[in-house]
Amino acid sequence: MINRSLIRIKTVQILYSYLLTRSDFKLAPAPIATEASRDRQFAYSVYLDLLVLLLKLSSVPVGPDNGMMLPPDQGLKKNRVARAIAGDPAVRAALTADSSRIRKFDSCLEDLAAALVETPVYKEYKRKRKLRMSDDVAFWNTVMTTVFRKNKTVERVLRRDEMFSHVGFDMGVNLLVQTLSGFDDTRASYDKAREDLDTSLRQAYDLYHALLLLPVALTDIQLQRQEKAKQKYLPTEEDLNPSTRFTGNLFVKALRECAELNDYVLENPDADPTGWRDFDSAAGRMLDLVLSSQAYADYMETEAGDFATDAAFWRDALRNIIFPGDELAELLEAKSVYWNDDLAIMSTFALKTVKRSYSMPDKDDAEDNGADHYGRIVLLPMFMNEADERFGGELFELVVDNREKYRAYIDRFINPAVWDTERLAFMDIVVMLTAIAEMVNFPTIPVPVTMNEYIEIANDYSTPKSGQFINGILFSIVQMLNDEGVINKK
Repeated sequence: MINRSLIRIKTVQILYSYLLTRSDFKLAPAPIATEASRDRQFAYSVYLDLLVLLLKLSSVPVGPDNGMMLPPDQGLKKNRVARAIAGDPAVRAALTADSSRIRKFDSCLEDLAAALVETPVYKEYKRKRKLRMSDDVAFWNTVMTTVFRKNKTVERVLRRDEMFSHVGFDMGVNLLVQTLSGFDDTRASYDKAREDLDTSLRQAYDLYHALLLLPVALTDIQLQRQEKAKQKYLPTEEDLNPSTRFTGNLFVKALRECAELNDYVLENPDADPTGWRDFDSAAGRMLDLVLSSQAYADYMETEAGDFATDAAFWRDALRNIIFPGDELAELLEAKSVYWNDDLAIMSTFALKTVKRSYSMPDKDDAEDNGADHYGRIVLLPMFMNEADERFGGELFELVVDNREKYRAYIDRFINPAVWDTERLAFMDIVVMLTAIAEMVNFPTIPVPVTMNEYIEIANDYSTPKSGQFINGILFSIVQMLNDEGVINKK
């Protein structure tokens, strides 16, 4: 099971990478009239005009006075580019500064919409079942360069400007293409970061299954060793008739027969540790450590046939020998950059699963009470509930959408005589942004829980003094937001 502690860690990790490398979508700046040529000035006017046309053809409101709007059934309803652009404050301010610009294409809007839907590029666009932001950007870039640039109606409207020139027209189209392409790059990095967050959470659940399968893998290696010993030139009696106490472990048998576990591994091959690089050699060393342990010696003295004893042995071996060992750490590091961080939490849930398999009433009592999973493996779900499943994605989006406002909270309580805000550890900033987003937007999570969780993350992933520093800043922010009524938690 993936709990909120691990979700917080992964959200901070992905946010750190995303915010460090992102380049925000920006409206192209207007040229300075005294310095720019007539062509450049006209090009910028064309640039804004075509933005208006894009929004209107998408049935997206431009401003308080929209002028003519296409009915929703005529606009490009699924066009996310238009919705995203219209939501940018800089775009809205630039387009609504001149009311005549908003109405410039009103007289021919329906004709342009009718012409657009007949073009091959539109028909190909509509045939796609799952449209991504990159599809929307590619569609509008093609429309602007191959449809509207050559459309006589569009040219006739733009010719009303006394500074009209074909050079300026081309420059305006190219400027819009550059803006849309830049937006595509930004959105693509956002979508990838969100996908990376979901992937890292899913991989953590893969690890949970892989840890449960380690007893099966080590048992198979021991079976292979025993079979190889039988093929020796002069096998001993022990080689020919090895003990089955270890290889006949009932808990391992239950793991092999767990349909849910087998089905998951079939769909998620990374959850099968036997497929990892260098697994055989590392697993052989793990097995040797288990076989040379006192826990193994004590287990071999017990009588066969008791599921609880067999499961308890593997729980002890996993907890005290395998999970803390260097062999597993090296395997995880080679397989996933996240798994060594995930191990502490996912190993806890793997051990909990083992314990649950035998911490049931007596078998007869279990049957009488309807508890038919005595001696069976009952896997934990990926998330405890739907709220936990949504938690990471919602937290990520809240930080991205409000990062400037939350950063202002942080800067307000940093003493510039002591700290240069531009030289703070970026991980500290990300940790605090995420903590603020959680405190402001998740009313059921107590402030002390949020504070403690993110201070621990800072201690583990940032500088030695980060925890104390973040504690002081967050405490001041909480007091301010409580006073302002933004949050109502103690």
